[in-house]
Amino acid sequence: MTRRILILQGHPDATLPHLGHALADAYAAGAAAAGHELRRIDIAALDFPLLRSAEDWEHGALPDSLAEAQAAIEWCEHLVILFPLWLGDMPALLKGFLEQVARPGFAFERDTQAGPFGAKRLRGRSARIVVTMGMPALVYKVVYRAHSVRALERNVLGFVGFAPVRETLLGGAGEADTARVGGWSTEMRRLGLAAA
Repeated sequence: MTRRILILQGHPDATLPHLGHALADAYAAGAAAAGHELRRIDIAALDFPLLRSAEDWEHGALPDSLAEAQAAIEWCEHLVILFPLWLGDMPALLKGFLEQVARPGFAFERDTQAGPFGAKRLRGRSARIVVTMGMPALVYKVVYRAHSVRALERNVLGFVGFAPVRETLLGGAGEADTARVGGWSTEMRRLGLAAA
């Protein structure tokens, strides 16, 4: 069964290709080989302001530069988000992007009949989070309890209806040799083939 897949590249540096770009390319190659429909968003190529108030988030207009991105999120059946871990969290530009697009009325509805958290408008979609980091992935999971990934899974994606949300944590990225990166790319291609 083919699926509609959106790959969201969360690295904020548009000047150079990074490991996350190679991993996204490998995932896309696998997905394309399996006949899945693909769209890609590179947040580094987008120009949008950061939100500065709850009022703007709830009632302000979505920037025109993000209309296509929001439509792609609505279009997809599976979302893949890739980003490097910076200061223990996603880069600020990715967080700013998610705050802009995941607005009331699009990502969820404030419907008291649906419960205290409202109605999840993006149900029926799955997601995978791929995070590269300098520290060993086991240290991030055990010592830091993968707190930023858990927050993204629960407080953003889960809150608006994405399920299941799976993760791929790739540690030691700064010192990874060609063979290790090749192994990661093979795994990304496999996940792309399966739209997982």
